Amino acid sequence: MFEHVLVPVDLTDRNRRALEAAARLAGDEGEVTLLHVIETLDLPFDELEDFYQRLHDRAQAEMDRMAEPLSVSGVSVIQRVSYGNRLREILGHAQENTTDLIVMSSRRLEAAEGPASLATLSHQVAILSQVPVLLVK
Repeated sequence: MFEHVLVPVDLTDRNRRALEAAARLAGDEGEVTLLHVIETLDLPFDELEDFYQRLHDRAQAEMDRMAEPLSVSGVSVIQRVSYGNRLREILGHAQENTTDLIVMSSRRLEAAEGPASLATLSHQVAILSQVPVLLVK
């Protein structure tokens, strides 16, 4: 079992399998952190504060919905919303918070898509992370 499992979420239903896997791997003794990163625009933050607040509120409501089944099953869940570049925020959070494992949903790659399909966020995290990464399809 893992003590600290990080699950970056994009607030879609395709995160369900990653959440289920994280819950099993954390068990009753571990904790699962849901992390949603709001990409920021290249403008002063205060100019868009209301916009970012609405995104934050929506993210929090969706993460509450995602966390409920885990909490009911006895898994300790922490929720975090971060701002910035998704890749940097995920990797930074993993390092700063003694994460044992990152669990992410990943879509199936198609040969017809070519090399560009390898640039997905989940694959970038898997390549650059200093902690183990489990990609769930």
